[in-house]
Amino acid sequence: MVFYKTEEEIELIRQSALILSKAHGEIALLIKEGVSTATLDKRAEEFINDNGAVPSFKNYNGFPYSLCISVNSTVVHGMPGNYILNDGDVISVDAGVYYKGFHSDCAYTHAVGEVSEEVAQLLTVTKESLYRGIDKAVVGSRIGDVGFAIQQYAESFGYGVVRELVGHGIGKSLHESPEVPNYGKRGQGLRLQDGLVLAIEPMINLGTRYIVQEDDGWTIRTRDNKPSAHFEHTVVIRKDKAEVLTTFDYIDKVKNQ
Repeated sequence: MVFYKTEEEIELIRQSALILSKAHGEIALLIKEGVSTATLDKRAEEFINDNGAVPSFKNYNGFPYSLCISVNSTVVHGMPGNYILNDGDVISVDAGVYYKGFHSDCAYTHAVGEVSEEVAQLLTVTKESLYRGIDKAVVGSRIGDVGFAIQQYAESFGYGVVRELVGHGIGKSLHESPEVPNYGKRGQGLRLQDGLVLAIEPMINLGTRYIVQEDDGWTIRTRDNKPSAHFEHTVVIRKDKAEVLTTFDYIDKVKNQ
């Protein structure tokens, strides 16, 4: 069942998304060579709790952490731990916030120190593919239009678009209908209406689109062990242009210091 949000509900998601966006900025401050992924997770949980909210991911279906931290060939659902960041790594930080009854969801992939030109391009293209998808997330479009825009752009660079993992509706539950694939055909799927809130999240691989799941039951890696990138925003469907509730501004502020 698809839930359309009232303006009052959207305002609460907007508040949740602001806490989440600021949390991403706090995490970005710590991302550098020599820092453990557990340190990032601890800081995120502290910041979210200090702002009167709860990390959406912690204990979700048994997941034990506040962040999904996915390094290099890990696509999504990587677990924070003792791994120490190295120069040249790429690290996807995926986080959610639950505040006043509503969830928000946002992801960003960071370069640690200096990365290769081909990896830097992967990050740039994946981020751009997110915004190309968002451009199609307007009243009257269909889910397939969003996925097609992402897929067409990413594949034009020869990248692999992950198909087994998708974006989703979001609100009172972290994952709601509809699913939002990062591939698709124009004119197909659910017709988008005002008040639908979606988490759009392209997961794009430098090599093949194929993935494998690790024995821990969570970690998803690229089959060919090449790097992957992941960017995500929580957005509201509107008439002429989607309203983006999460923001990368706090991350950009850190990167531009």
